[in-house]
Amino acid sequence: MADALPRPPARRRLLVSGLLLGLGTAGAVDEIVFHQLLHWHHFYDRASGAAGLVSDGVLHAGTFSAAVAGMALLADARRRGPFLPALWWGAVLTGAGAFQVWDGVVHHKLLRLHQVRYGVDLTGYDVGWIVPGALLLGAGLVLLLRARARPTPVR
Repeated sequence: MADALPRPPARRRLLVSGLLLGLGTAGAVDEIVFHQLLHWHHFYDRASGAAGLVSDGVLHAGTFSAAVAGMALLADARRRGPFLPALWWGAVLTGAGAFQVWDGVVHHKLLRLHQVRYGVDLTGYDVGWIVPGALLLGAGLVLLLRARARPTPVR
C-alpha cells in the first residue's frame, strides 16, 4: 500500500495545483461577476476609471494564469502517480477560501482598495463575502487534514 502513495514531490504538485486552481477560480468568479457583469467595483477603485480597468485586467491575467498553472500541475501530478482526491479538493477549497477571505479582509477592510458595492450598508455584503470564504477555507483545511491522516489514492 505504501508503494501506491505518491512520493512527496507528486503530493506537493497536487497540493500546489489545487491551491492555484482554487485561488484562480475564486478570483475569476469575483472579477467576472462583480467587476464585469454587475459593474459594482474594480480591483482598484481609488483612481480614475481607466486605472480601475487596468487593475481589473491585471487581476484577470493573474487569476487566469493561476488557474492554468494549477491545471498544468494537476496533469503533471496525474501523470507521475496516483491521485489523492481529498488532498486535491482540500487544496482547491483552501485556495478559493483563502482568496475570498484575503480579498474581503485585506483588500476591502484594511487597504480599502475597493468595496463589494458602493452606496449601500456594507455589513450584509461583507458578511456575504467573508463568511462563505471562511467556510470554504475551513472545509478545505479539514479535507487536507483528513488527506494527511488517511491518504487514499485513486489511479
